[in-house]
Amino acid sequence: MTSFHWAGWAAAQNQSVRESGRWRSPRIFDGGGPEGSLEGRRVVSFASNDYLGLSQHPAVIAAACAAVERWGAGSGAARLIVGSRPVHHDLERALAAWKDEEAAVVFSTGFAANLGTLTTFAGRGRRVLSDELNHASIIDGCQLSRATVDVYRHRSAEHCAEMLAASAEPAVVVSDLVFSMDGDLAPVAELAAACRERGALLVLDEAHAVLAPAVVPDCEYLRVGTLSKTLGALGGYVAGRREFIDLLVNRARSYIFTTALSPADAAAALAAVGIVAGPEGEGLRQRLRAVVDRVRPGYSSPIVPVVIGAEDDAMAVADALLQRGVLVPAIRPPTVPAGTSRLRVALSAAHTDDQIDALIEGLDTCWPAWRDTASVPR
Repeated sequence: MTSFHWAGWAAAQNQSVRESGRWRSPRIFDGGGPEGSLEGRRVVSFASNDYLGLSQHPAVIAAACAAVERWGAGSGAARLIVGSRPVHHDLERALAAWKDEEAAVVFSTGFAANLGTLTTFAGRGRRVLSDELNHASIIDGCQLSRATVDVYRHRSAEHCAEMLAASAEPAVVVSDLVFSMDGDLAPVAELAAACRERGALLVLDEAHAVLAPAVVPDCEYLRVGTLSKTLGALGGYVAGRREFIDLLVNRARSYIFTTALSPADAAAALAAVGIVAGPEGEGLRQRLRAVVDRVRPGYSSPIVPVVIGAEDDAMAVADALLQRGVLVPAIRPPTVPAGTSRLRVALSAAHTDDQIDALIEGLDTCWPAWRDTASVPR
């Protein structure tokens, strides 16, 4: 039997990526909040999902520090062993109250929350219907579930309903609430109606839904969320009926077989929930709404895509903006479909008026057509 040369295979794969022009490597951003240093250059970042700026909020930072002092840096075990600290339970109760649900369970990441949900509620002999532009964590959860997976056209509740009508198996419909590369909204009411008619479970990923209207689907449903965007910490959660959450605790492998979220992250998220659920949180959302309206009036989320098309053009515009101290990432295949490479402008309540002025001036100079190529509000 001829041995396989793994190092040679990996080198060839790396070379293939380089030759395709899609080689990527992390860049070091040294900063807290929108401003920082990127490889020696001072920049303002429009690339973060810290939509309300809570990662830098004094109360959130203080809560994380206090948790480290009390419990140490890590949890040391999975939740069902000895990794569950009081702060994890306090956070789950706060999340359930914030979302007005019976219960919630916290995962180590939002990715793990989607994997756990889909592998628990779907499986062999079941069918999953997934929006074609869903996040990678949803796609991977669908594949790992071992269910039959159908992909419906983006935001087409009608197509989803047609697929449900043609299916005899118990079904799960899964969709981002706000799509991460386009910032547009799922048709929740229509999806819920289709699920209700066919007895399907609706799973909504609310990771980017900081400005989306509150929705309570009129069907059986679960809400997946993240602690690392609106709440400025790290982790994920699922909220819904007590029976559903209890099942996740007992069946979700990405919950059972991983070390618990660090006490510092749990405490930071708990402090952030307290802020978001109160008057200060409303003020931050109003500030974010005003920031978004300056860039794209009336847009549905703080994710504003500027679709350019060709990969080289998108990279060139991003580089030109960086020369002006404005960091906006170029998003290209395979993250987005070929021919739709874009700038993904991520806005935050922490951005100042002067920083927004610099962004708009940079876009006007480096890609004058940006006002026409950004997606229309939906």
